[in-house]
This record gives sequence, structure tokens and C-alpha cells, in this order.
Amino acid sequence: MAQHSNRKRPNILVTGTPGTGKTTTSSALAEATHLRHLNIGDLVKEKNLHDGWDNHLRCHVVNEDLVCDELEDMMEEGGNIVDYHGCDFFPERWFDRVIVLQTENSVLYDRLSKRGYTGDKLTNNIECEIFQVLLEEAKESYPEETVVALKSDTIEDISRNVTALTDWVRMWNPTS
Repeated sequence: MAQHSNRKRPNILVTGTPGTGKTTTSSALAEATHLRHLNIGDLVKEKNLHDGWDNHLRCHVVNEDLVCDELEDMMEEGGNIVDYHGCDFFPERWFDRVIVLQTENSVLYDRLSKRGYTGDKLTNNIECEIFQVLLEEAKESYPEETVVALKSDTIEDISRNVTALTDWVRMWNPTS
């Protein structure tokens, strides 16, 4: 796998359907590894990297070009954990590891309902998980050896994932 010689620390993408634990996992991993946690949803709001609001799905319409422009320098530098529910618009060269979090449907349903998801927004996200849309998207967008699917149903799962990823970051060697 081609790595950038100027990157001393890896970049990790944590993706998955909303409610799979991306932010919880990314925050814990950032704390354990001292990598920078970049929550794309927050970044889009803070820096206005969107083309307005989608009333039907109750979310911003992300401007992918603006997001990529905003992240370019940080990603070249390395040491980032990018937290987002999509992955196919990021440049392949940015990531050394792509984590797809997966959650059992009943667990996911409860998590999203607690967040106030209803109607199409709830249905769309549950179907996205059932059909493993994000895992397929990741496999189509990144080298196979980079993509790892991890179970994220419980606090124990998240804890185990963070430990495994922390070990991976510690062993990561940009010259290998």
C-alpha cells in the first residue's frame, strides 16, 4: 500500500450508518492515540461547508468539494481520525485504515429513535445498515486490505475496537 513519506502518523476513517458509534469510537480512539478527531458533521456546520438544508431528511446538504478542500492540508500531514457516515468522496490516498462500524438492527433502531429519527430518515438508515451499504461503499472506494468491518453493538464492542485500533496505530510504520 502506498503511503506518503511525509506522514509520520496514520489517517483513519471511521464510517458507518448513523447510530453505529462513530463519534463515541473516534473520540475514545483520539484520546488513546493523541490523533486529531475530525467530526465531518460538526465541521460542515462550523465552517459552512454545505449547500443549504434538506427539510425532508432534516440535515445539511454537504458540499463534498468544500469538505475535501478544508481537510487537504491536515490529511497530508497525517494523524487524523475522520468521523463521517459516508466515504466515497474522500481521496483514497488520505486513509491508511477505513473502519466500517456495524450495529445489529434492533440496537440501531433504538439508538436512532432516541435521537429523534422518525419516518423516512429512520427507515433509510435502518435499510442502509441491513444492506451493508457503507461496507460496500468502502470496499469499492478503498483497497481491500485497508477496509475493516467492526461490530459496534455494545460498550464492550466499542472498547475492544478502540483497544485493537490503538494497537494498530502504535505499530503503524510509514516505511513498511
